[in-house]
Amino acid sequence: MSRRRMLALTALVSAGLAGCGTNDRTTVRLASGEDGGFYYAFARLLAAAAAGTGTVRIEPVETAGSQQNLRMVADGEVETALALADSASDFGGRVVALGRVYENYLQLAVRTDGPLNEVADLRGRRVNLGAAGSGAAVTGQRLLTTAGLDPAADVVVEHRPLREAAQRLTEGAIDALLWAGGVPTAALAVPDPLRLIDLGALAAPMRERYGSVYDRVAIPADAYPGSPAVHTIGVANLLLAAANLPDETAAAIVDLLVRHADALVPAEAAGTQFLDGRFLIGTGTVPLHPGAAEVYRRWHG
Repeated sequence: MSRRRMLALTALVSAGLAGCGTNDRTTVRLASGEDGGFYYAFARLLAAAAAGTGTVRIEPVETAGSQQNLRMVADGEVETALALADSASDFGGRVVALGRVYENYLQLAVRTDGPLNEVADLRGRRVNLGAAGSGAAVTGQRLLTTAGLDPAADVVVEHRPLREAAQRLTEGAIDALLWAGGVPTAALAVPDPLRLIDLGALAAPMRERYGSVYDRVAIPADAYPGSPAVHTIGVANLLLAAANLPDETAAAIVDLLVRHADALVPAEAAGTQFLDGRFLIGTGTVPLHPGAAEVYRRWHG
């Protein structure tokens, strides 16, 4: 999402709050992600949609990503969060779901002029596996293991924010970076000077080893203008909540997802979207919040 569009959305949120007032509305903090990523953009679109209602106010919180978000919900620092489904499954019983919203795409970027063509080629290389606290930090360890690499011994692992990691990759300070996000991600200069490695062959082994949260998905040609199609691994994004979030507040947020689906599509969401009641409920091993379940029953029976 461009900086200009982001500022416009922020202004829309502020205008909505000024016009409607906030005294009779519940404020819900939403742990999102890094500036420049999908979570960050989606959280602000959801806040903008909420600004036009009289029931709930969404306050986005910038974070490192899924793992930090889940800890913040579990510790009561925020009421809601976005997280990858594989990360959320490790927090069973401490969070509940409001819905499955989008598919995230694992993107392993290397320099276009470099020799790396598959994950196994990373042996002895320096790789950024997402920022500390991100979902990619967890998924990346699993990806390396599935490819036959020991993350602790065979690869030099870094954990830096996306923009910093992309700069280091461009300069040759690292050999690869893994990002779990939407397509296209503006911070990744694909196809030049960076390109994406095809991860499709690892989808089935990942699924067999770690569970059904992993799918083989396609990044179509020209998703990054001028780049070829590649296959990769998709992981669903979940919108999560603390179990003690009041039913009426959970219901108000789910109403936003269902009623304002068209306004909740970031520029990074070129792939699969689940903003429909028939698909939002597919949260896997993470149970739905009772207030969310009631809305879905009302909309779709």
